Amino acid sequence: MRDHKVLSVRTVVAIGIGTAILFILKRFAVIPTGIANTNIDISYGFLGFIATLFGPVAGFFIGFLGHALNDFTQYGQPWWTWVFTTGLVGMVIGLFWKRFNIEAGNFGMKKIVAFNVLQVITNGVGWSLIAPTLDIIIYSEPANKVYVQGIVSAISNSIATGVIGTILLVAYAATRTRSGSLKKES
Repeated sequence: MRDHKVLSVRTVVAIGIGTAILFILKRFAVIPTGIANTNIDISYGFLGFIATLFGPVAGFFIGFLGHALNDFTQYGQPWWTWVFTTGLVGMVIGLFWKRFNIEAGNFGMKKIVAFNVLQVITNGVGWSLIAPTLDIIIYSEPANKVYVQGIVSAISNSIATGVIGTILLVAYAATRTRSGSLKKES
């Protein structure tokens, strides 16, 4: 009988390091949009990259923990609906990690387009629907305020993930040996 581990050492290490990097990016690499508590946040590009590399469990925990740590240190308490949504975005993108198979060294145009369609849909649903709706249900926030924040976040996070995430994935794939590229000499 095979022993199935829920979390490998590699995944646990990825969660620890990824959480630290995401926290630093969320804390120090954001550009205010002019909409309250809404930033252009390049950490979502890193989250898309790391979730594609390590899968849904790592994607969820890196997003969730990194966002929660940022909120704790910056605001004194996390805004749980958005913390959860960040984890959810990382998890959904991570669900497709085997399909993208970055370790094989191939991240061409077809995979770039697929990654970006996936992340735009995930960011769109997460930020313009899930997070604001949970804000209304849990925190009794005004709908017009949170849906504007959500739509701005969906757009800015999609752009950040599209640019930063794609660059990181293409660069990482270029460092991997392509599958089938090594041949035995006779």
